[in-house]
Amino acid sequence: MHGLRSVSMTAQYQRIVLASRPRGKVSSDNFRIETVDRPVSLEPGSVLVQNHYLSLDPYMRGRMSAAKSYAQPQALDQTMVGETAGVVVESRFAGLSPGDHVVGRLGWAEMGVAGGESLRKVDAQKIPLSAYLGMVGMPGVTAWYGVNIILNARAGQTLVVSAASGAVGSVVGQLAKLKGCRVVGIAGGAQKCQYVTGHLGFDACIDYKQEFSDAELLASLSAAAPDGIDLLFENVGSTIFDTSLACLNPHARIALCGMVAAYGGSAAPLNNAGKLLTMRATLQGFIITEHMELWPRALDELAGLVTDNKLRCNETIAYGLAAAPGAFAGLLLGKNLGKQLIQLI
Repeated sequence: MHGLRSVSMTAQYQRIVLASRPRGKVSSDNFRIETVDRPVSLEPGSVLVQNHYLSLDPYMRGRMSAAKSYAQPQALDQTMVGETAGVVVESRFAGLSPGDHVVGRLGWAEMGVAGGESLRKVDAQKIPLSAYLGMVGMPGVTAWYGVNIILNARAGQTLVVSAASGAVGSVVGQLAKLKGCRVVGIAGGAQKCQYVTGHLGFDACIDYKQEFSDAELLASLSAAAPDGIDLLFENVGSTIFDTSLACLNPHARIALCGMVAAYGGSAAPLNNAGKLLTMRATLQGFIITEHMELWPRALDELAGLVTDNKLRCNETIAYGLAAAPGAFAGLLLGKNLGKQLIQLI
């Protein structure tokens, strides 16, 4: 099975550490795979987890930089940060037992130890375990917060979301459609646009890779959103963001979630930034881990939508720990469709 192996009974396991900080694009040379010893015993309150899935997300690129940001930089020679879903192997925490399915932040590793209070027990019979890293996990909560809290989406409004076929964007559009919005996605490639409109039910999708000039991109977006943009959920930045600003309606609201186009160091100017003033727009950047008080509500609503088949998302899966660096580099280049995962078991 794709070289996957169970490590629950072994004395050692593998992890990937950040070996060097990327300059520009991420490469496999920035990482190193190591073999480490499984802990002989656990401290009280600790849990040993065998990871089944690793989540790969664009924010990880920012953490690889030493620049000051909302969180401490990823430490060199330490396990690469990241969300995980797996099964409890051993527990000294009263709330968890061997065999329980849990979600945590154990990073790019086959196994890991965490405080039991930091792990979320999930029902893998009701919802597939992998979905707890996507629609019913951090990406889903990110989308939920942006649509409901920042944008306050309402029926009849037009919402535009960039990176529409990704883990966050795909949920943003579906949540907005459920509220009665007209939803326009922006994605790269005919396959992604077909997925966004045909599978996810968006009203339109702009293939930015087919537009050969800023003017053509603007014309396509204006045609897809003829009444202008009331709500903008921004994941990409650069020319795509700038073009969307040109189409804003008065009192538009913008949820700034990511600027993935600049993560490699190639930021572009915003020529239409004046629209923020003339349209009296509200722009709010946000980091979803700063709003943990709303996670239970969001996760409960998202789980209900998934169970009722009202929310769907594709998964792009790479197999085995060693595949993580290449899959992560591909994620930053937009090679994934939906949620990017690494499957270990």
